[in-house]
Amino acid sequence: MFEKILLAVDGSGRSREMMNMLLQLPSMQQSQITVLHVIPIPASRDGLTEYRLAGERVLEKETNSLNVSSGNSFVSVLKEGDPKDVVCKVAEELSPSLLVMGSRGMGRLQAILANSVSQYVFQLSSTPMLLVKDDVYIKSIRNVMVAVDGTPASEQCLDLALNMVSDREDVEILLVRVTKSTSTNDSDPVLENAANKAKRYNVPCRTFLRSGDPGREICNAADESGASLLMLASPDRRPSIAKNLPDLDRLLGSSVSDYVRVKAPCPVLLIKPTAD
Repeated sequence: MFEKILLAVDGSGRSREMMNMLLQLPSMQQSQITVLHVIPIPASRDGLTEYRLAGERVLEKETNSLNVSSGNSFVSVLKEGDPKDVVCKVAEELSPSLLVMGSRGMGRLQAILANSVSQYVFQLSSTPMLLVKDDVYIKSIRNVMVAVDGTPASEQCLDLALNMVSDREDVEILLVRVTKSTSTNDSDPVLENAANKAKRYNVPCRTFLRSGDPGREICNAADESGASLLMLASPDRRPSIAKNLPDLDRLLGSSVSDYVRVKAPCPVLLIKPTAD
């Protein structure tokens, strides 16, 4: 499960509020949490002192508001520099199993022009990333929606979701499958296989079979079902020679994961598949 979690905080409380919802799950009771806040590098030494003092206050407020159990441990870290570069560097050093951070929910060129931290980290980090937009309502985790398409990547995403909620009897899995077909046939082998897996985990589930644009339909299903968390795989299509370069297709907003990241009505957990 998520043994090491990197929680990036900016003082708004959004990512920490979502972290507290996760900590209600039994599967999160043994997690080690690193709370990271990044301050800019000012032009003067006096400015640096002021930024550090303000940063320490942010960290103190965020850590004091974490609802950790006796099995959890946490450490607060204050860094200086460009937030997007620092978050990526700390994630590389710590190798966390989950990164939680806030997001302004910008898409396409807007994110590039605004120097979006979450978009930059999303592109360059291979860590599973939980994005909490400024405009979404954060709820207790009672129903987790997982987008399935039959690929190994979506199977990994489903396995992660089931392991995360399997110890909670009051949490259900919502399975959404989007196809190109407009058939009214309610049966779908991919959806049925995913539902059978949930049953083997003794996790209650509901299924949603849709047709049309995948990103739009996934977000619609999450909205209609009142999902408290949406999970989907976000395959990395970049060639190995360009792993350290942003995926321009995603930066321009044409991928499913980018659409969902921007439009979803709830926090989004994006999983980049790992090799077997």
